[in-house]
Amino acid sequence: MASFTIPQKIYHGPGSLENLKQVTGKKALIVIGGGSMKRLGFLDKTINLLQEAGISSVVFEGVEADPSVETVMKGVELCNKENPDLIVGLGGCSAIDAAKAMWVFYEYPDATFEEITAPFTIKPLRNKARFVAIPSTSGTGTEATCVAVITDTAKGIKHPLVSYEICPDIAIVDGELAKSMPADITANTGMDALSHDVEAVVAALASTYSDTMALRSIRTIFDTLPQSCANGEDMAARQAMHDASCMAGMAFSNAILGIIHSISHQIGGMFGVPHGRANAILMPNVIRFNSRATDKYELMAQELGKETAEEFAVEVEKLRRTVGIEDSFKAYGITPEAWQEKLDAMVTNALADPCTGTNPRQPSEEEMKQIFECCFNGEVVTF
Repeated sequence: MASFTIPQKIYHGPGSLENLKQVTGKKALIVIGGGSMKRLGFLDKTINLLQEAGISSVVFEGVEADPSVETVMKGVELCNKENPDLIVGLGGCSAIDAAKAMWVFYEYPDATFEEITAPFTIKPLRNKARFVAIPSTSGTGTEATCVAVITDTAKGIKHPLVSYEICPDIAIVDGELAKSMPADITANTGMDALSHDVEAVVAALASTYSDTMALRSIRTIFDTLPQSCANGEDMAARQAMHDASCMAGMAFSNAILGIIHSISHQIGGMFGVPHGRANAILMPNVIRFNSRATDKYELMAQELGKETAEEFAVEVEKLRRTVGIEDSFKAYGITPEAWQEKLDAMVTNALADPCTGTNPRQPSEEEMKQIFECCFNGEVVTF
């Protein structure tokens, strides 16, 4: 027996933010990041739409690019003070992920961060509040997933929180909010969405449902990501990428992920490489490594008119190059000395990452280290 968990309601399309007027509640905590949602007017619009629904709002702002445990706990303090019955994550994935974690500790004030980092250990939510996610980037699909990534800054590790309890109740997928993304962020987030599709199709819990969403999302990303990067005002491309990201999120949230993310979590935590950019550098070589254990990359290749896993890996490399992403971590700017200093710790942590358990091929410690090294130097994995 299997299940497929997605938000109860997904509103999508340009202008779909207006559907906030249909939400019920008394008070909302709106969580935002560095200020783009405020600067572009979407915060005020969200507050006004909620007000039309009879819901007052308080705002927590300043969530950093990689939301930290400390930021989450500050948000929990505000929750405890204001007692919202609606939590709204508005903006990039960081704001939404932080809001998810705040939600958990708001409902369970005696819980500790260590208690919820093990997969599927979060207790039932919705005793105090429901959750609305409104993304402004087209990458993580966090508006439709059971995942939030929180950074332990002291240890330099990104912890994925995994529980179907934190899948939002309502997702609003409005491409208008993504229109202001710069080309580099569009590229990073778009390749992040592609990595979710690629891992979901081959992950241990993949199903007909997740495959269908992921394969359609793959085709859409290849068709529209270059145009989204070249012309952010192209609303058709923006909305297509926003929808593809959400579909990828629903796919991987149910199928789970693999070692692209296990490795990326470490490199992002240690060196600050943007998550989607790290995934893009890793993706072709992980495809090659995993292709010895599954033939499902052929399904992905067929979406692009190709046949083999290697042809698919090459198409990912072409797309990566088209949107301006480097082919190695050395080219990104990490020095060999810094890499070698952190390498053993990154390998150990990647092997212990929850995403490794659902990868189609289980790497040995030596194989994991070789993948790290190949992706640092821009060499092709052949083992």
